[in-house]
Amino acid sequence: MAERRANRLAQATSPYLQQHKYNPVDWYPWGDEALERARREDKPILLSIGYSTCHWCHVMAHESFEDEEIARVMNENFVSIKVDREERPDLDDIYMNAVQAMAGRGGWPLTVLLTPELKPFYGGTYFPPEDRGGLPGFKRLLLALSQTYRQNRGQIEDFSRRVEEQLQRLEQAAPPGGEPTREQVDQVVPRLLKDFDPEHGGLGGAPKFPRSLELEFLLHSFRLSREPEVLEKVAFSLEKMARGGIYDQLGGGFHRYTVDAAWLVPHFEKMLYDNALLAPLYLALYQLRGRALARRVARETLDFVLRDLGAPAGGFYAALDAESEGEEGKFYVWSAQEVAGAVGEELAPLAAATLGVTPGGNFEGRNILTRPRSREELAAQFSLSPEDLDLKLKEVLDRLRAVRARRVPPHRDEKVIVSWNALAISALARGAQVLEEARYYEAAARAARFILRELLRQGRLFRIWTGGVVSVTGFAEDYAFLAQALLDLYETDFDPGWLAAARRLAVGLEELFLDDQGTYFSVARDQEATLVRLRSLFDVTLPAASSMAARVCLRLHRLTGEERLRERAREILRRLEPQAVEAPWGFAHLWTVALLNLLPPLDLTLVGDLEDSRVQEMLRAARRHFLPERRLLVKTPANASALEEISTPARSCAPLSEGPVAYLCHHFACQPPITEARELAAKLEAT
Repeated sequence: MAERRANRLAQATSPYLQQHKYNPVDWYPWGDEALERARREDKPILLSIGYSTCHWCHVMAHESFEDEEIARVMNENFVSIKVDREERPDLDDIYMNAVQAMAGRGGWPLTVLLTPELKPFYGGTYFPPEDRGGLPGFKRLLLALSQTYRQNRGQIEDFSRRVEEQLQRLEQAAPPGGEPTREQVDQVVPRLLKDFDPEHGGLGGAPKFPRSLELEFLLHSFRLSREPEVLEKVAFSLEKMARGGIYDQLGGGFHRYTVDAAWLVPHFEKMLYDNALLAPLYLALYQLRGRALARRVARETLDFVLRDLGAPAGGFYAALDAESEGEEGKFYVWSAQEVAGAVGEELAPLAAATLGVTPGGNFEGRNILTRPRSREELAAQFSLSPEDLDLKLKEVLDRLRAVRARRVPPHRDEKVIVSWNALAISALARGAQVLEEARYYEAAARAARFILRELLRQGRLFRIWTGGVVSVTGFAEDYAFLAQALLDLYETDFDPGWLAAARRLAVGLEELFLDDQGTYFSVARDQEATLVRLRSLFDVTLPAASSMAARVCLRLHRLTGEERLRERAREILRRLEPQAVEAPWGFAHLWTVALLNLLPPLDLTLVGDLEDSRVQEMLRAARRHFLPERRLLVKTPANASALEEISTPARSCAPLSEGPVAYLCHHFACQPPITEARELAAKLEAT
């Protein structure tokens, strides 16, 4: 067969679009050229949205988009447009909402038929090439829709108008309420825990997602209520995930979700954002319970981000595919014989017991590695001391990693996404604080400097960096998440420059995205919006820009003393309170912010030289405990002038002649100056 010529997608920077550059489909990227052709030729648009590590996107590409006959039908009857959902979350949100309204469900690949005016009239997700499993064959469906478009235009236009009206109604905000109260928080906790799985942990059933935002809220609610049952359920969930197949027991890091309720069989792709949201939960559990497993999993997850997703130029890549060599999970699964061959006859029984390996396997005759037994159980089973067990386990894991490193790795999506990188920066900064690991701080600071240098241009933030090319104007989530990350960096190295940069991003967020109802549009006011200008309100897999903006404003108020920022945060909480009370599972991060607003403020300012060992001891005391409401300033001889310029609270904290000092205020009452780390630790323990 003659070699196929590349289509227009060969010029795209998106790895997802690049995957389709040799399709026989006459693909266009989203843009004026495609939209103008649809209007000029009066052809419907076939919009296909996905991402490069999406398994079913690959399946549909192989089955349909590489098929010459299906491509001919597409080329003759439609203007076909490919969109990377990670580059254009605005388009994905709009047309996902439309498909969910039309079909009752959504997912990727997202397949939508539009009029030349961009109004959707049919939609779904994956379609097989021929009728199968209750789904219409893609070729037959396209021919029928093309005929309907030509012969029943009035019906198409009427239906698309109704879909558009439904999308408009979704954007009509409820009247504002009051600030969320302690009583409301206390009611939200049991509503979320109704979904708790007492056998396997986590919330909900199969397919089972980590639901990081809900778990974060529950951890914060424990800080307010001190209800041990809540912490126990979160800890149980995190441990079950860490022991399951959703966690990569050799390489660290979490897969997206499992197809079963027991966390065993994952969808094998690994996303930067999942790991960036999960690592801080394990850090918090380590602070609260001191569990070695939580510490290990947090460290391994952050190490995975650095090792497998780190971009040499700076920042972090987006994801690893589920497939290698065309087979989902092939990189990760093992036969019992492969494990034994890798570790040797002597260690094979220990490897099998440790990693849940059996001759029959737990996944299509092979084994997804798990950690079903505790350290104590393994030590007793093999009559080993804990120290000898640890040495042998290290040898087992090192040998397996060496063998796996010779396998063909999954495809890596090598684009840097600002909002996802911001989450990773936050996770690494917190890892540096809790684990006292300098390389996590160095990676976080390097990524932040890379973004501010490469993706912030004339005051406007861009979203995507791919191979040196910057593209896609930033969305509200990019501004909000990055501001939060810079505040986390400030509380790691105490450079006032991070604080000032976060303040500038918060100003830009307000100027570009704030709507007339006190929340935030996803797309800037001076950018074109398709069909409707969506607001970023709902916390789903990621926090909404509105809830993250509230968190940033609340933190900036505490750090700078600027009262207007606190009022901005409270306005967001009031605006979304009615919807958050009605559907708390769609506002989990907003409820976390509400908790931070309710917790009695804990303000700590250290004055002294960061190189002084006594200051470092005070910092260790401050970071030892899970204190999400804590505000931490460090005023040094080197930064005092710059810090006082931006932070009113720092101005009143004077150095003492006898050495470093800590100023601690809790619940609007200030303690006498503290000069000993031991005394500071005791007072923080008592809060």
